[in-house]
Amino acid sequence: MPVAYVDMCGIVGYVGGQDATEVIVEGLRRLEYRGYDSAGVAVIASDGVQSRKRAGKLANLEKALAESPLPETTVGIGHTRWATHGAPNDVNAHPHLSEDGRLAVIHNGIIENFAELRDQLSSGGVRFLSETDTEVAAHLLAVELRDSADLTEAMQRTCQQLRGAFTLVAASADDPDTLVGARRNSPLVVGLGEGETFLASDVSAFIAHTRSAMELGQDQVITITRDGVEITDFEGGPAKGEQFEVTWDASAAEKGGYDLFMLKEIAEQPKAVADTLLGRISEDNQLVLDGLTISDAELREIDKIVVAACGTAYHAGLVAKYAIEHWTRIPVEVELASEFRYRDPILNRQTLVVAISQSGETMDTLMAVRHAREQGSRVLSICNTQGSTIPRESDAALYTYAGPEIAVASTKAFLTQLVATQLFGMYLAQVRGNFFGDEIRGLVSDLASMPNKIDLVLDTMDPVRELARGLKDARSVLFLGRHVGYPVALEGALKLKELAYMHAEGFPAGELKHGPIALIEDGLPVICVMPSPKGRSVLHEKMISNLQEIRARGAFTIVIAEEGDEGVVPYANEIITVPAVPTLMQPLVTTVPLQVFACELATAKGHDVDQPRNLAKSVTVE
Repeated sequence: MPVAYVDMCGIVGYVGGQDATEVIVEGLRRLEYRGYDSAGVAVIASDGVQSRKRAGKLANLEKALAESPLPETTVGIGHTRWATHGAPNDVNAHPHLSEDGRLAVIHNGIIENFAELRDQLSSGGVRFLSETDTEVAAHLLAVELRDSADLTEAMQRTCQQLRGAFTLVAASADDPDTLVGARRNSPLVVGLGEGETFLASDVSAFIAHTRSAMELGQDQVITITRDGVEITDFEGGPAKGEQFEVTWDASAAEKGGYDLFMLKEIAEQPKAVADTLLGRISEDNQLVLDGLTISDAELREIDKIVVAACGTAYHAGLVAKYAIEHWTRIPVEVELASEFRYRDPILNRQTLVVAISQSGETMDTLMAVRHAREQGSRVLSICNTQGSTIPRESDAALYTYAGPEIAVASTKAFLTQLVATQLFGMYLAQVRGNFFGDEIRGLVSDLASMPNKIDLVLDTMDPVRELARGLKDARSVLFLGRHVGYPVALEGALKLKELAYMHAEGFPAGELKHGPIALIEDGLPVICVMPSPKGRSVLHEKMISNLQEIRARGAFTIVIAEEGDEGVVPYANEIITVPAVPTLMQPLVTTVPLQVFACELATAKGHDVDQPRNLAKSVTVE
């Protein structure tokens, strides 16, 4: 039975005129969010392959390179690892070399039949040094290279023997001006420069050198030189990639004066939301969605929508359910993508599956997309990464324009996902005639005002930071919400788990007395996301009752409430105010204080906020 591992490693390959080590380390620095358990680099020198690799963060590799520099060459590969298969130590770090030391390989993903291949190679006399499945690929490629015309053919023959999800990049001393890569269900993009070519897991690795990029298709092998690329399928037949231009520059992937990427990305949220709205609202406040290649006639046939997503994107989907059902009267189900295809969901041509993924490479979500299409459903992806696999395999794509998100804990990607799903919900209502023109114009106008509202929230966060610092020794924090406040509570709890490594749970406030109220004890911090007293007064009243219940049992209540909400004052130890906005758009402002709270509390505990333990940015295999 195949064994699935999680692997989110960063890959960089370079062929050009610059010093390869400098280019690769710079690229790894931009990709370290993908994994920081070890890092390594290998270059093709006059005497063969030379490599350095170290466990731990990239700084350890940089120290090793400073103490023992690699020769200056113009071809090399590098890797930053999130350890799964084998402990995070020097030996298991990539690159892995062939026994004769003339071939180096880096890898992202899993090789499911590694044990069978390892036994086969061992019986042939190959000696293994590491615990990784990657070393199997390195030795297998070396075996195939002995009988192949060149490294490209050897890679094709190797890939035909591998099962799983993988990206491989290889460098050989016998072909010193060439790198060869391959991908199956794992990200690999190409950077096309002047006299130089790049391979990477993400365009951020080469954005300082070129914005011209190429996306690769499934089961493709690519050979790069400084003059260009050649692409084949795994059988050696001709294939092609699709070129695109990256819309942001290198400065977007830098900290820009902030101490943390997360702080920068929280501050960028008004712009990210505005950019996601840009060009999608006409002068008369009607919606025009680029990339929505599903026709209006097909959208009118939809009788059920299923949102598939993981983690923070799943919480965006929960908010989307409230909005889309309210505006279109179409039933919406929200599924954890990791469970979706295993429960035999009911799908047909009238079902629209909406897949939400920041990276566009989330393997659980990609598998949900493929299952939905196999069942005949149409698929719309909401994604932040151009050229990634999920939008490429969907019927239509709606891109968010958050720019690069480097911190592992998602912030601006979440808010832009909320915006994108609301844009789609409004557009669907517009197409299906659920609203009159002035009603659509009103909704669109409200959405267009959100960047300014988020900016107002960011201007009032100093008390939230002070509150977080004061709670750094708390053992647990609970989050409560109703209606769209419930997914916000879930997201707030997730941020605290990710960054502060503490117990945190989000609950629907109405469920409190059905069990979770047993958790309330004297002094326990409980963060409550209040509904508007104007929009849904009955929910506001019920939430007040929940506040009374937990205050009576000793909870320390922190209430996120709309400006002017005097009804919460008697029941709140602390109040965080946000601007008044329409109910369905409230998560765009109520989420921001929870992001700031988690970031500040984790910082007060001394944790690495941008690179929290055991996590990496993209989950690229099941």
